[in-house]
Amino acid sequence: MSDRSRQLYEEASKLMPGGVSSPVRAFRPYPRYISRGKGSRIFDVDGREYIDHCMAFGPLILGHAHPSVVRAVQEQAESGTLYGAPVEDEVRFAEAIVRNYPSIEMLRVVSTGTEATMHALRLARGYTGRSKVLKFEGCFHGAHDAVLVKAGSGATTHSAPNSLGVLEEVARNTLLALYNDLSSAASALDANKGEVAAIIVEPVMGNIGPVLPREGFLQGLRDLATEHGALLIFDEVITGFRLSMGGAQRLFGVTPDITTLGKIAGGGMPIGVFGASREIMEMVSPMGKVYQAGTFSGNPMSLAAGLATIKELEAQGHDGLDRKGDLLRRGLSEALRGSKVPHQVAGIGSMFQLFLSSRPVINYRDALGTDTALFDRMFLRLLDKGVYLAPSQFETNFLSTAHSEEDVRRVVDAIAEALAEVSS
Repeated sequence: MSDRSRQLYEEASKLMPGGVSSPVRAFRPYPRYISRGKGSRIFDVDGREYIDHCMAFGPLILGHAHPSVVRAVQEQAESGTLYGAPVEDEVRFAEAIVRNYPSIEMLRVVSTGTEATMHALRLARGYTGRSKVLKFEGCFHGAHDAVLVKAGSGATTHSAPNSLGVLEEVARNTLLALYNDLSSAASALDANKGEVAAIIVEPVMGNIGPVLPREGFLQGLRDLATEHGALLIFDEVITGFRLSMGGAQRLFGVTPDITTLGKIAGGGMPIGVFGASREIMEMVSPMGKVYQAGTFSGNPMSLAAGLATIKELEAQGHDGLDRKGDLLRRGLSEALRGSKVPHQVAGIGSMFQLFLSSRPVINYRDALGTDTALFDRMFLRLLDKGVYLAPSQFETNFLSTAHSEEDVRRVVDAIAEALAEVSS
């Protein structure tokens, strides 16, 4: 059998760092190059078929090439891909966001989740007149300087948690606390009274997990932010539209001051959103002095795909999707009950992960104690069995509306078999 993926990787390695455009896509001995996707499946350049649970790291909640999304993108492309001017879909998209997120009265559409969190922090600093921000170990908020301090995702897998090139004076303004530990957050705020502009958190840690918030943790952050005059930012780039139409904030009943969205909001096209109350958002240019701009902000192609996805989700709801998530996690727990390999089945809604650890993973430090070498071997064996997970222990896997219950059963069996084979 030909191995076009290996050949392409060898060519790419001479042209791009690590042969990839994003480090989370790299794995040894070489990544699989994908030629197409349909529904719950992807196909590589050598014709191999995989049940996909990476789902482009989360955006494809309707599966690959959903007809409504494809039609919306095709129609928009025929009318033009970019104008550098406002379009009606911006208004309809903003209405859809505001309709589903009570914390958002006004918003700005940007091109990536990284941009969304970067501008959210700038907005928080501009609004409060303060310099420092508090984040949590292992929460990944994009690849900009202020948050590349003990970040999750590829920052953990591929490099030191503190990236080279991040200026010491920038990192000095980023305070750290331990996820699910309110006392650590309170201590950081007490030690920096009147200096913290914002607390930023993934309400469910997605880039090291999923790791769920303990009862009272998110409300505790809400209370701490209010007490200290800081803004609470929920980074819902992953959980937005994933855990409910109103994201984690609606599911857990905790309202942040600023919300960032991405991934699903763009239906598979590049997008980012930051939004808040009218009072806070009126600080953004051209109304206020917090600057944000971008050629591709409000990209018509992304808006079309995002609107089509939101409309489908509003029509379908999340019950069927969440039920498949429960089926997968329950099936995996049952299939591995007799396994001698320490493991934890984690997840919520349509998010899941198998942590190879003897103890529950409730924060970044617990995640670092998992058996990543065994996970990597399991991941590669699963490729042979036609299952594509996110290629790291430090990522979340996802279901889509396109996955069937038969897909779920096949994947549960494949994971149990693969783990037994690589651990024996």
